Amino acid sequence: MIDEFKKFIMRGNVVDMATGVIIGAAFGKIVSSFTADILMPPLGLLLGKVDFSNLYINLSGVEYESIAAAKEAGAPVIAYGMFLNTCLDFLIMATAIFILIKQVNRLMPKAPPPKAPRVCPYCKEVVADDAVKCSHCASDIAGK
Repeated sequence: MIDEFKKFIMRGNVVDMATGVIIGAAFGKIVSSFTADILMPPLGLLLGKVDFSNLYINLSGVEYESIAAAKEAGAPVIAYGMFLNTCLDFLIMATAIFILIKQVNRLMPKAPPPKAPRVCPYCKEVVADDAVKCSHCASDIAGK
């Protein structure tokens, strides 16, 4: 079982997948930082100096100055501002990955179109490329 596991791990696609997951996680951190540190502050300023990460609904009925204070007090909150930030993170990440995959696919060599099947000129049935006689009507198709 250990030998099978070693063979599985050493296969190229598993190593490629692991590399992709690690790079994807690092890219996710970059996108999160971009959203929280670069994109959201000007957007919040344009919308009336709103800090999206501090938007929440307090379910306890007690007033708190920030979401951090409410969470520290153990109050139940719906942190919809953080949810908006996470949704924006996802949209930016999905768009970036879509563009990246589109460009990679554009650079990949195109597969040749499949060859049309060989057809018997007499009965119009599909025959093997190297056939000398048609297996359906027994006609001689060697030179055709």
